[in-house]
Amino acid sequence: MRGKLLQLFQTICRFNFGDFEKEEFKKFLRMGLIFAMIIGVYWTLRPLKDAIFIQLVDKLHLPYAKTISVLALLPLVMFYTKLLEKTSREKMLEILPAFYGIAILCFAAVMWMIQAPQEEIAQRSTFAFYGTRVVGYVWYLFVESFGSLVVALFWAFATDTTEPTSAKRGFPLVVAIGQFGGIVFPYNIGGLPHRLGLSTDTLSMVILGGITLLIIPLFHYFLRATPSQLLVSFHGKNETVEEEKQEPGFLEGLKLMVTHKYLMGIFAANFIYEVIITIFDYNFKLAASSEYTGVALSNYLSVYGSSVNIVSLLCLLLGISNVTRYLGLGVALAAMPIIIGIALFSFMTIDSLAFLFALMVGSKAINYALNGPALKQLYIPTTPDVRFKAQAWIETFGSRASKEVGSIFNMILKPLQTAFGEVVGRSHYLLLSGCFGFPLLALWLVTALYLSKTFHKVVKTKTVVC
Repeated sequence: MRGKLLQLFQTICRFNFGDFEKEEFKKFLRMGLIFAMIIGVYWTLRPLKDAIFIQLVDKLHLPYAKTISVLALLPLVMFYTKLLEKTSREKMLEILPAFYGIAILCFAAVMWMIQAPQEEIAQRSTFAFYGTRVVGYVWYLFVESFGSLVVALFWAFATDTTEPTSAKRGFPLVVAIGQFGGIVFPYNIGGLPHRLGLSTDTLSMVILGGITLLIIPLFHYFLRATPSQLLVSFHGKNETVEEEKQEPGFLEGLKLMVTHKYLMGIFAANFIYEVIITIFDYNFKLAASSEYTGVALSNYLSVYGSSVNIVSLLCLLLGISNVTRYLGLGVALAAMPIIIGIALFSFMTIDSLAFLFALMVGSKAINYALNGPALKQLYIPTTPDVRFKAQAWIETFGSRASKEVGSIFNMILKPLQTAFGEVVGRSHYLLLSGCFGFPLLALWLVTALYLSKTFHKVVKTKTVVC
């Protein structure tokens, strides 16, 4: 019976992901289960990150928290990289889940003692008041680091244990299974305290801590149950030197990017999208925190997290990520700034939480369907140096920098509301959003046309652009 169910599932998956050998398919199912737990924990922590921070600190401090987290993560990632050089990736997949699992349980105990309505927090002694704020900022940074380190470590391990031809079939399946974690966990765990009528998010955090620790035995089971021939890179000793050659360097990637217009164009497309989305995201969190507080806010943001992953899964299952194949790369690249421009105009004119909810979910889906696959294709006519070094810089450090710029812009809302009042200050902020955003989108459109023209030219002549 169990074998027949596995065979049936394998047949179903063949339509979207390709043909698998039996043991290969079982390997990616196990890998997908681990990834589902990681993504599920992360997407449940994300709503809790914002909801708890708003409760312990203040909603208008979110841009400051984002800024601090971006700056703090750079040395943290450097420390993590050094640790990875001295410790094997399989050992790190024990150390990191153990650290985060125990830390989440510790945070749960702290939150149980200090989490309270904002009015009560404001009435505490000066020491307790600022102590609560420090906990809020540390919690925010902690969750941000989970997404940056644990997810990256999983994929580093996955690529180390999978041959390229197998990865083409298996990794999309792993991502699809992972989306189920992002759908099920936020709603069922993140929203549980609200549905049970509890006053704090401690229960959710205890469950998440336990699930994070559970990743360790699952990882050991993966290594024990997967045949050694399907863990080629994991057992291969002769790949270390080559891997070190391809290790992306911060300064090398930056130098490549700034010396090639084509790479600067890819960076601009990534950068502008993230800046605009950071503005949308901040205002969505503000609107949500105006209508919901405490565990009710955690529940609402958890529903949002599940919704994003439902749309992402639909994109995968329906093959929307291949839409560039039907519309053409140029159309896909040029459509994105136009679509985001319409979204920005709507954001400036429609004041509704329901609209912002739909805007954020839709923006993530559009990026998943059009922008992501199109930008990945742009790296095809480039050298290995560009793909390993410049691409890593653009997608990692560039993404962080764009969120930093968006957060700095969002910081003007609080002084504007202080100077002109809440309503007038916000109207000025929205006007400045358009003055700031539309020129960026115009630049993005021009850049998209340049990238498309250059891409088609070099592909036609069978040369490399840089």
